[in-house]
Amino acid sequence: MYWVTPRHLAGDDDALAERIGDTLAGLGWRMWPTARHTLLYVSPDGLCGAEWVLAAYPFELGGLPVAWQLSARSHAASVMSVWNAYFTAGVPYEALADLLLEIDTRKTPDVGFTGPETVLNALCARGWIRDIDCPRTTATDPGFSCSVSLEMLPPLIEDADPRPDLVGWQAWADPVPGAPYLWCASFSASAPHDLVAAFASSLASPVPVPRRTVPESVEGRLTFVRRS
Repeated sequence: MYWVTPRHLAGDDDALAERIGDTLAGLGWRMWPTARHTLLYVSPDGLCGAEWVLAAYPFELGGLPVAWQLSARSHAASVMSVWNAYFTAGVPYEALADLLLEIDTRKTPDVGFTGPETVLNALCARGWIRDIDCPRTTATDPGFSCSVSLEMLPPLIEDADPRPDLVGWQAWADPVPGAPYLWCASFSASAPHDLVAAFASSLASPVPVPRRTVPESVEGRLTFVRRS
C-alpha cells in the first residue's frame, strides 16, 4: 500500500464500485440490482439516486465508459431528475465520496445558492490556476494535467432544463497530451455550483491517498509519500 499525491492522478485503485458502495451503505442509502445489471442506490429521503452503470455501458465521456451516475429530484415521487452527474472509471473515489457526503447533508439537493465562482474559488484555494484565456470558467492544476471547466455539455447529459446550448461543469485528467484521458466527469446544467465545488475541492486536496496500484500513464508524475 502506497500513499500518493496528487489525488487527481491517483486513479481509483480498481475499487470505485466497492468504495462508493461502502460510502452509500454507510449513509443509509438503500440498494438493489436492476434488470440492466446495474446497482441502484436511493437516499433515505428518496430525493437522490446513485447508480453503478458500468455493466450497462450507457455512453462514454472522453472515450471512457460512464461508471457512476448521480441524480437529484425536487420530490421523491418525481419521475424526472432536476440534475445528473456522470463519472467514468478512474476518477479518484475520495472526490466522489466527498461529493456524496455533501449531497447527503443537503435538505434540498436540487437547489443551489451560489454562483460558478464558488467552484473556481475552491480550486484556487488549493493552489490551482485559472486558465489565462478563460479565467471565469476554467481552472487547471499546477502540473497542467487536470482541468475543471464550465462549458458546453457533451451529448446525452440529461437535465430538467430543456433549453439547447446549456453549459455545465466538466472535469477531466489527461496527464499525457494526446493519450487517452485518465478519467472524466460531467455535471448537467442544473447541478448546484456548491455541490460541484465540494467535488472540486476534494479533487484538488493535497492530502495523500492510499493506493495499491496506480495508472501506468502517470508514472513519474505521482509523489509517493510513504509506504505502509
